[in-house]
Amino acid sequence: MDEEAGADAPKLPLPESFLDFLNDNGLDPSIYVASQSTPRYIRLKPGCNTELSEIEAEIEYKLEEVCWMPNFYYLPPDVRIASTKAYQNGKIYGIDAASGAAVFALDITPGDHVLDLCAAPGAKLCMILDLLGCSGSVTGVDVARHRLAAARTMVQKYNLGDHCRLFVANGSTFSLTPSRVESNHSSCNAEAEENPVIYNEWSPRRPWKERKRMAKARKDIASNNCSQIQEPELIFYGRHSGVVGLSKRDLFRNINDLELSQFGYDKVLVDAECTHDGSIKHIQKFEQWGWKTLSRRVLDAERTDELTVLQVHVRFYLPYYSLIGHNFT
Repeated sequence: MDEEAGADAPKLPLPESFLDFLNDNGLDPSIYVASQSTPRYIRLKPGCNTELSEIEAEIEYKLEEVCWMPNFYYLPPDVRIASTKAYQNGKIYGIDAASGAAVFALDITPGDHVLDLCAAPGAKLCMILDLLGCSGSVTGVDVARHRLAAARTMVQKYNLGDHCRLFVANGSTFSLTPSRVESNHSSCNAEAEENPVIYNEWSPRRPWKERKRMAKARKDIASNNCSQIQEPELIFYGRHSGVVGLSKRDLFRNINDLELSQFGYDKVLVDAECTHDGSIKHIQKFEQWGWKTLSRRVLDAERTDELTVLQVHVRFYLPYYSLIGHNFT
């Protein structure tokens, strides 16, 4: 029966190399056309539970709760949420259940200081901020500036920016600790500096001199092909993120091992290009991206080795970030 069903399955435009991989591992290629059986997930923003029936009326679908994850619901893949008022007004998030499970595994508690490496596009970042409420802080890091800018937009859309700061940086070399490491260095350093740069409340309108300086820095990075470790670029910070009132020297200063052991991050989340996973949803995206790119982005052995090295490097570097005995996912 199964053989007959496989014979009747539509011919897929998958590259021969990927089909060979599936066959070698006993996987049925027809699963990649089963788009109607692959659910989507949304997360309801805390405090919006009373509006669930209104949201269901707007999307014209009875949401089914994910029993093992609070505030998560699944719906058919053809239901679009981007144009709904619930989404535009910040009442629901589009986020995969696996991403939510990674955040829940951190066991976040009020007051935690959390590091989110490879934070873009920001769905997990927002979930962490929701769980923290009006306490602790989240530091989001991503090497892609345009993607981290999208995360910044998301954080602002959902009014979650107060306890957040975002850095464009290489996650495998990022070494800044939470801004709770203020102690007495702030006042001392500020007095020692001549005309120190002090961070006021963040504004999307940056001074002309700062925009010019950052543009030059990005140009220098591009010309050097990122061969040198660059200073992290701070592109957003909230009023309670620990940045306001600090000097630039204080924010980017090096700390000693004793301070690191006392003031590191409580929890660390790492998402180092895990979307290159061959999942059904991921492979289906190549219908728009072009099937030729599948071999380069997923099947290329050199590319896979590079990702493995990146993930091992980040995992090896993690103890530097965090307090001993705390969580990584």
